[in-house]
Amino acid sequence: MSYRAVFAVREFRAVFAAHAMSTLGVIVSEIALSVLIYRLTGSPLLSALTFAFGLLPYVLGGTLLSSVADRFPARRVLVGCDLLCAACAAVMTVPGTPVALLLALRVVTAAVAPIFQGTRASTLGDILGEGDLFVLGRSVIRITGQSGQLAGFALGGLLLSVVSPRVVLMITVITFLGSALLLRFRTRRRPARAGTAGGGLVRDSISGMRLLFADRRIRSLLLLGWVPPMFAVVSEALLTPYADGLALAPGGLGVLMCGMPVGAILSETLVGSLLGPRGRARLTMPVAALALVPSLGYAFEPAFGWALVCQILTGCGIAYTLGLDLWFVAAVPEELRGRAMTLMTAGLMTAQGVGMALAGTLAELLPVHQVIAGGAALGVMCVAAVLWRTRAALPEALVRRSGL
Repeated sequence: MSYRAVFAVREFRAVFAAHAMSTLGVIVSEIALSVLIYRLTGSPLLSALTFAFGLLPYVLGGTLLSSVADRFPARRVLVGCDLLCAACAAVMTVPGTPVALLLALRVVTAAVAPIFQGTRASTLGDILGEGDLFVLGRSVIRITGQSGQLAGFALGGLLLSVVSPRVVLMITVITFLGSALLLRFRTRRRPARAGTAGGGLVRDSISGMRLLFADRRIRSLLLLGWVPPMFAVVSEALLTPYADGLALAPGGLGVLMCGMPVGAILSETLVGSLLGPRGRARLTMPVAALALVPSLGYAFEPAFGWALVCQILTGCGIAYTLGLDLWFVAAVPEELRGRAMTLMTAGLMTAQGVGMALAGTLAELLPVHQVIAGGAALGVMCVAAVLWRTRAALPEALVRRSGL
């Protein structure tokens, strides 16, 4: 099975194209809004909040509204999320919009994101099945997201050099509308996974979350999806002060920032292309265990070249998620799949946000290289504990098939 088989599915091609458009829209709008707020206020704090508000609301949408992914037809949810994001971006383009409203609109789009991503992930199971095609489809979505980061930052910087932030935001409105049109007319309408008899959205979301956490296997797999990335982002969060300590020019910092996305794209592409399902499953736990080891190299205060190597190798650790995806979708009941995928996404983004915040706080008290290396050491121990729990929670038949 290869990536070519995934793209042979017409409906997946539409989802992929919509994902590429909306990813570019999100990233470019973040940059444009940050620049717009800074020009309006001159405040670095308010400008930085644009990015912070892109992570923090994930926990709100991913927990209190996760049942949306199961209680309504997936296509309606996806199109509705895109249209809401387009509307928010359109309001941002209006001259005279208060800064408080701009930030509030950013919170709305961020709260919608886990619902959209969880619904799309669960829909991939309908489009591609629950086997190897699903794993490869999820891999393509992640690769596109990482590539979109690189392309989005470059495109956003280029556009802002020639047009105003509000014009750039208008362009993102077009990308969201394009994504909505693709999903509306190029994907099938499927019924909702669950009825609405369970009460309100919030109550149903919390009830579903309790059911998911009550299952030892699902709980272990959720932790396996959250803990390694929480520690992996420590080095990325502190690259700016680390580069400053090396007296690097802005271009050098930009290259370091590209290290983890490049490693992630490279590893996912190679593992997805060259290995079959059994091979990917066999790599899951070893790669997860080793993903944070490269960041231990920061204990030696590496120069630019070695720091870049550490970043690329840390990014390569994302390859463990190919096996994790297969285990997770097999463990979750069909009627909870949308909520499970939404919760996984929300928890992932929240864990990364917490990791970045704690890293920044510690870096106020300790040297940056010590914080990165110390975070990696603590992460290795925490990931080892999660892997031990996961190994014990997996069915013996799955363990034997995976060669664990």
